[in-house]
Amino acid sequence: MSKKILIALLIILSSINVNAQSIMTNAKYAVITDTTSNIDLLNKNADEQMPPASMSKLMTVYMIFDRIKSGVLSLDEGFRVSDRAWKVGGAKTGGSTMFLKPQSKVSIGDLLRGVIIQSGNDACIVLAEGVAGTEEEFVRLMNEKAAELGLKNSHFTNVTGLPDKNHYMSARDLAILASHIINDFPELYTIYQETEFTHNKIRQENRNPLLYIRSLKGVADGLKTGHTEVSGYGLVGSAKINDRRIVMVINGLNSNRARSKEAETLINWGLKEFENRTLYKRGDRVTSLPVWLGDVKEVSATVDKNLVVTLPKMKRKDTKIEVVYESPLKAPIKKGDKIGRIIVTNPVFDKQTQEADLLAGEDILKQGYRGKFKAVLKYFLKQLREKI
Repeated sequence: MSKKILIALLIILSSINVNAQSIMTNAKYAVITDTTSNIDLLNKNADEQMPPASMSKLMTVYMIFDRIKSGVLSLDEGFRVSDRAWKVGGAKTGGSTMFLKPQSKVSIGDLLRGVIIQSGNDACIVLAEGVAGTEEEFVRLMNEKAAELGLKNSHFTNVTGLPDKNHYMSARDLAILASHIINDFPELYTIYQETEFTHNKIRQENRNPLLYIRSLKGVADGLKTGHTEVSGYGLVGSAKINDRRIVMVINGLNSNRARSKEAETLINWGLKEFENRTLYKRGDRVTSLPVWLGDVKEVSATVDKNLVVTLPKMKRKDTKIEVVYESPLKAPIKKGDKIGRIIVTNPVFDKQTQEADLLAGEDILKQGYRGKFKAVLKYFLKQLREKI
């Protein structure tokens, strides 16, 4: 039988700060997520499918980063620029380009910078063809990887983000993907901080406005802009202060200036108005749970990961902590066995919850026959008294 018990109702102090919980945005789609607690600080149509424009190049980059990390590719390895890559993504198209020369051989390191800094469509196609032979095959692999990463509202038809009714992502999926890039490839992620890149004697600056905002200097460190007539102006951005990082996605704004202003406002709001409180560190004892037919009556329940809650600064709120487990827990139990779940309910953000497994803190042996007999007899006598 599943049993739920209330472990704590924590009061997180202090005076009221009414501005921390609400902020308006002109973006059609928006999400801001604290990457430690996975709490959404802002959600506006975050799970709706939308045209992502060049922001979907994050998926193209993820695929290459993944192969570099596994040793399949290296930054120094070169791919040749096909005539198709030049025609579809090159200078004559009028779109974002790295200005690659047809049939030239370019290192993967330079091609990545061509995508990340210059948003080059030609560089995206060269990388795709170099890995999979054709863009179409690479796109198939992108969709497979997206499913693995849990991107529930995404589907790709190209590697560039050029408009297609069947090419879409949600703001939340972009935030999830950005978090994977940051966490899975910390060394390669630093490319997103570079503010310029020169190839073929043509210097281009990084289009991410967060990298040039004075108030965010040394705080904002990525990721990618996007714009088409269909999508409007969008940005996936990330910033970090000390150990706290947020990821922001906005899309559907009407100008480059509006995008920059909105991004600065939202990033500063997300960083300055909230803070993280650690409720439990990995291995901490949460409570003790009753054991049936064990050599002791209870087992320590320890949390398998850090549990952090994000709340507005200077806000008094109750954080509810519950434990769910199958009762009774039967001996024997080995240290490290999963014995339940802990559920933390955030009182501010639409009651969003965080969960973690609870593990046995020690070995629990079975009782001997005499002890078992006494325990069973006691149990049945209790049941009998309850029926009378």
